[in-house]
Amino acid sequence: MLPILTAEEMSRADRAAVELLHTDEARLMELAGRETSRVIRESFETQESGLEGLAFLIVCGKGNNGGDGFVLARHLLNLGAEVDILLIYPSETLSELNREGLAIIEAYASNTERIRIFNSHDEALPFVAERLYDGIVDAILGTGLQLEAENIELKNPVKQAVELVNSIRERSSAVTISLDLPSGLDATSGFSSLPAVQADLTVCMAYLKTGFFFNRGPALSGELHVAEISIPEFLVRQSKCRLTDKEFAAENFLLRDPYGAKHTNGKLLVIAGSENSRSSMLGASLLAAKAAIVAGAGYVSVSLPPELAGPLHTFAPSATVTGRDIESILEKAAWADAIVIGCGLGREQETIELLHRLLENPVIASKKLVLDADALFALTEDGFSFDTAQFQDILLTPHAGEFSRLSGLSVDEIQAGPLEAVRRYAAEAKVNVLLKGNPTCITDPSGNAIINNSGTEALSTAGTGDMLSGMIGALAAKGVDTFHAGAAAAWFHGRAGDLANDVSSLVSSEDVLRAIPEAIAEVFFAEEE
Repeated sequence: MLPILTAEEMSRADRAAVELLHTDEARLMELAGRETSRVIRESFETQESGLEGLAFLIVCGKGNNGGDGFVLARHLLNLGAEVDILLIYPSETLSELNREGLAIIEAYASNTERIRIFNSHDEALPFVAERLYDGIVDAILGTGLQLEAENIELKNPVKQAVELVNSIRERSSAVTISLDLPSGLDATSGFSSLPAVQADLTVCMAYLKTGFFFNRGPALSGELHVAEISIPEFLVRQSKCRLTDKEFAAENFLLRDPYGAKHTNGKLLVIAGSENSRSSMLGASLLAAKAAIVAGAGYVSVSLPPELAGPLHTFAPSATVTGRDIESILEKAAWADAIVIGCGLGREQETIELLHRLLENPVIASKKLVLDADALFALTEDGFSFDTAQFQDILLTPHAGEFSRLSGLSVDEIQAGPLEAVRRYAAEAKVNVLLKGNPTCITDPSGNAIINNSGTEALSTAGTGDMLSGMIGALAAKGVDTFHAGAAAAWFHGRAGDLANDVSSLVSSEDVLRAIPEAIAEVFFAEEE
């Protein structure tokens, strides 16, 4: 899995490359510019003549991001492109290293007419306004911007430069390429300034940044490419955040033993579903159970009121039914490898009391537990003391509203900094937490975090959360701890949403359910190929 770094972690890695590996900023800058030119060439090139005849505008700030832009300009020229460079600060304000990079470009300008250098926004405006560019390169700010909130206004000349980049993009077909991250985006939080560059493509240096995944990050960054600039992964061991991928999902989907049986391939108890005179939430238990079955659980038993057994047997014939009384549940809990509790369970007082008794029981506490939906509601009711010390392996799977009840944070506070919020809660409560959303954040009490961004708005439909719980339960029952089961199931769940329908807004939970086997099979077939 790829590491995901905060701005501070990336800064430490840069320093470590210089201090421990005896590289220098010039070498890192050279690699950044060259790698970006490779990405651009692959994105634009349609013939063997390189980038000949294509025109680029590179807007350069005074920091290392601008220095990367100078290097990129040279490589684009070497590939046959025409390049205009806009310096948004006077050249005398540049660092010595950047002045050296600019001097090389000035030497190019003395020998070729394919480059123009503009020393200010006002100087450039008449020329860039009339030229049709194929690409605009944002080399203005980089990772140095830190924002306390959304929409903090930029000051000139940076504001003018960002507005110029966006205006050219809006009035033409030019592709906007940001170096490292879009200028105006906070690399850690994903907060954005006013204005901020709207990139079509971002070439991220060395490692992904957390800001790409939260708040305005996904909307501003466009297509992400990671440039290898010789900062090895052993320099970022301090980072505890990773991004799910196919390989991770495959590693945590345990295939059945060819000589095993149903009892050895994951026994899952699902305590879910309810019905009363006012409402029915039987569907939640059906979806959770069926998702667990299609995700490979060897044996699934569902604790339901006995009168609901018929619909379950019709929808999922391979599942068995266990009663809803505490004695039946505890007997089946002793049998199970993992237990999912909460999907559509209801919020009746007797149900809440039952949940409290279950969570206080050592048989339940000794199992891998996945608590979702109404089980999470019960944790906050009637002064229940949630003593996590007794649990062997437990995962809570709230959405933002449920997490607000658990943590005491407002939904706005959670959405502004979801990763920090769940990390803090997981550490304090000593539980694993999977915060549903786009992206999904999975954390453990030690601060390890996994981000999953598979899937789209296709999953924004009733019932998909119940299926995710069932899938997590299946992976956990087969032998994976709940932290990794949650992250891997989230990846498969998201991929199933992608495969469910070509039109994401038409996807139903039933469509996702049917696509789960395809999402799983796709991973293993791809590996075999």
